[in-house]
Amino acid sequence: MPSVSSVEEASSLLAAANAEGRRLRIGGDVRADGMNRILEHDPGDLTCTVEAGVRLSELRDALASAGQRLSLDPPGDPSIGALLARNVSGPLRHRFGAPRDLVLGATLVLADGTIANAGGKVVKNVAGYDLGRLVCGSQGRLAFIARVSFRLHPLPKATRTIAVETEETASVVRALLASQLQPSALDVLHPGRVAALFEGSERAVQAQVATAQRLVGGAETEAAVWDETRQRQAEAQGRLRFTPGELAATLERLAEAIVRPASGVAYVPEGAAEELDTSASHLFDAIRSQLDPQGILAA
Repeated sequence: MPSVSSVEEASSLLAAANAEGRRLRIGGDVRADGMNRILEHDPGDLTCTVEAGVRLSELRDALASAGQRLSLDPPGDPSIGALLARNVSGPLRHRFGAPRDLVLGATLVLADGTIANAGGKVVKNVAGYDLGRLVCGSQGRLAFIARVSFRLHPLPKATRTIAVETEETASVVRALLASQLQPSALDVLHPGRVAALFEGSERAVQAQVATAQRLVGGAETEAAVWDETRQRQAEAQGRLRFTPGELAATLERLAEAIVRPASGVAYVPEGAAEELDTSASHLFDAIRSQLDPQGILAA
């Protein structure tokens, strides 16, 4: 499987495949392993631009030296390209969103070899689709992701976690969401536990933990609970979406799950992979026909 080391090399490879009518699978037939540089980090603007082959752990270490982070904590250690292509996230999604919410811009190589720049922190933007966000979750079926610019956040000075053992999970979640508290993460470890992460200054975090405990009880626990949620998420064979207001009904149907209540996502041990509904599938196909009319990029 070829590993490209530059945008131009990726462009040549896709252009040749397009001319020959030969299908390619991004992540299999062509990979971005050789594109592993952090191109720019502007601490003052809280932004960075990286190549798609950079591992999340490498970026995390580089940003930490400046007291900043990319607020994404998915299971494992994906490359930046895989992170966007799968739109994968972890517990911090509760407050900071998924990858598409932190993308400022991207450089992509389309199926015919065209190099397209979209969004901010790039040399030239293109009109039309918001390509940087469009490729998030596209599974490599729309374009080859070459470079990405992200919005960053300061590293918190303090972090504390509480866990609530309860048989009234939905009530605990509802109380926390209805309060003035601002947890960075709020996961349900179904059955029977709710975990909340608070970040910020030492004084602010202490106050939020105290308020949360008065509201729903619980006890402070080690940060290892977030390793557990990511591990269970990684091991999940299925994912389902639900209306956040229907958490209680959703939990009644599940024997075990990692649930992100505010996002309406549950990771379950068994089940089919989540599929697009009919209208979304038709829209995706229409966009794909514009970006890859010959169907060069295999699913």
